[in-house]
Amino acid sequence: MIDFQAAIFDLDGTLLDSMGIWEEIDVEFLAKRELPVPDDYINEICARSFQEAAEYTIKLFGLSEEPAAIIDEWNAMALYKYSHTVGMKQYAGEYLRQLKAWGTKLAVATSLPPVLYIPALQNNRILDLFDVLCSSEDVTRGKQFPDLFLYAAEKMKVAPENCIVFEDILPAVCSARQAGMKVYGVYDKYSEMYWKDILKIADGCLYDFQSAPMPANKTGQNHVQL
Repeated sequence: MIDFQAAIFDLDGTLLDSMGIWEEIDVEFLAKRELPVPDDYINEICARSFQEAAEYTIKLFGLSEEPAAIIDEWNAMALYKYSHTVGMKQYAGEYLRQLKAWGTKLAVATSLPPVLYIPALQNNRILDLFDVLCSSEDVTRGKQFPDLFLYAAEKMKVAPENCIVFEDILPAVCSARQAGMKVYGVYDKYSEMYWKDILKIADGCLYDFQSAPMPANKTGQNHVQL
């Protein structure tokens, strides 16, 4: 049981089982340039906006390309997969629908651009469940800062302390706490190396959404109805 009026969800690795796709894209993108994928590369870029990730990649590998060209290439590589093949984490859809039925406000706060996250939400038939859709493009800094979470709360007209955030990566868990929000860590194998740290910082942690928390005023209800 935890008290919240609104829930804010990350997508990659949290609601969407999609991080493996980005590993494929990163491998293919760097292979074209005859570059290896550093062990920590995916975790280094996943909290960043696409602009920040492109700038980081250019600096890391000494590339002469422009960030906009790299972003366009990433989007083109990912578009089909997000439109057709990316699925959801176990019980995530059921949990969203139950929160919606209880009158909880729902928001997306993702590093993905709309060109990718809108098709993914449509394909999984959950787009209409959300009151607010936000991405790192809407703020000046990536999710290693609290800006996006605060922006989502403002758009929902809910105070930060009445929001709960679901995230799979350590920098975003930390920044959600900095925003004054409750935060649950969601396990994903691609951020497993940080799981012990997430366990220490988060208010709670999930391996799937069947055990996701209920709003405090629904204590007489079961968790996710299957």
